[in-house]
Amino acid sequence: QVHLVESGGGLVQPGGSLRLSCAASGGIRDIKSMGWYLQAPGKQRELVAMAGTGGSPNYADSVKGRFTISRDRNRNRVYLQMNSLKPEDTAVYYCDADILVSTGWRDYWGQGTQVTVSS
Repeated sequence: QVHLVESGGGLVQPGGSLRLSCAASGGIRDIKSMGWYLQAPGKQRELVAMAGTGGSPNYADSVKGRFTISRDRNRNRVYLQMNSLKPEDTAVYYCDADILVSTGWRDYWGQGTQVTVSS
């Protein structure tokens, strides 16, 4: 059974930084992509950043130049370094991964971690 576990959320002042981590475990044969989405209250979930198997990562326009995604392929982890945080970044952040298991490729989600940017 695959599990994605996020950590690193919390309360931070505007202009501050946070680093989110996500670890995937359990029955993994391969991982194609890992990334982050956010969901603000009353809004749909939206892409923040995605790191695939090659090429440059994809970022939402709203976070370009402030957030950086990175992957540790050996440890099945993905990170999101968030700098210059703004109140509008406040949301629950979810880890997402496209994982090969015994039954084929499946999309998995973590439970989410709350990020609150407020003074």
